[in-house]
Amino acid sequence: MTKSDLVLIISKRAHLTKKASSDAVDGIFDEIMRALKKGDKVVLSGFGTFHLGKVNDKQVVPFGKEDKRQTIKGHRVVNFRVGKPLKKMVW
Repeated sequence: MTKSDLVLIISKRAHLTKKASSDAVDGIFDEIMRALKKGDKVVLSGFGTFHLGKVNDKQVVPFGKEDKRQTIKGHRVVNFRVGKPLKKMVW
C-alpha cells in the first residue's frame, strides 16, 4: 500500500475529497514525526508503538583490511513495536 492508496481509501470511507484526505494523512504523518523528533513515544492503540532507540558508536573492519578500520558514529533510530490486535491479525 502506498500513501496515495491510503489517501484514496480514506477519501472513500470518510466521504472526503482527495485533497482533504491528503491533508489529513500529511497532518498525521507530520505530527508523528514531530513527536518522535522531540523524543516522545507515539502510541496508536490496537496498531503499535513508535519509539526512539539509540545505536552506539561501532568499530567496523572491512573483510581482510585490518588497516582500514572505520568508526560509525552513534545515532538515533525509530523502532516499532506491534500492538496485540495487529499481531493477532498478521501472525
